[in-house]
Amino acid sequence: MVAIIDYDAGNIKSVEKAFDYLGADTIVTRDPKEIYRADHVVLPGVGAFGDAMNKINEYGLEETIKTVVSKETPFMGICLGLQLLFDSSMESEGVRGLGILRGTINRIPETDSIGNNYKIPQIGWNSLSFPKKGRLFRGIDENAYVYFVHSYFLRAQNRDEVTATTDYSVTIDASVESGNVFACQFHPEKSSDVGMQILSNFLNV
Repeated sequence: MVAIIDYDAGNIKSVEKAFDYLGADTIVTRDPKEIYRADHVVLPGVGAFGDAMNKINEYGLEETIKTVVSKETPFMGICLGLQLLFDSSMESEGVRGLGILRGTINRIPETDSIGNNYKIPQIGWNSLSFPKKGRLFRGIDENAYVYFVHSYFLRAQNRDEVTATTDYSVTIDASVESGNVFACQFHPEKSSDVGMQILSNFLNV
């Protein structure tokens, strides 16, 4: 069973539909007992870092998430769900994240190092490079395209955890893997066949 953590964030329904399409037994819940029973757990999310952490704390989900990770249940953060796994974000100064992984969440610069201008948020398809190809990307070719919607990006502290990057004004850490914890800044549930392969690979961890 796949448990999708419900903390009133955006994109939960599209994630649920994607796993349903793959034939997974899926539940959207914030009940710790249901989450602990699951074989795989997903933290989706679209929205602001501070608001999301407030909801996670309001529903008492931080301890639940950390327990799932400590049990070595395969766990996946998507978009804002990736960012919440880290200590903090420039988007919400003073708000503490989950602190499961180490790194900084920064705003995407509107101008790159040679003066080219970029629209923020980044909305659209961009290609992936694999500095260290993780388990999510089995069967996926270098430069495969996936769908992004974000204004903030990860710079992971542990470079060995970075399994995919993309370039948009700066080099963005697009996916990380650490033990049983996986996370994508992009939206696999909106990334066509490539995204379905990524979610299928997650189900097979």
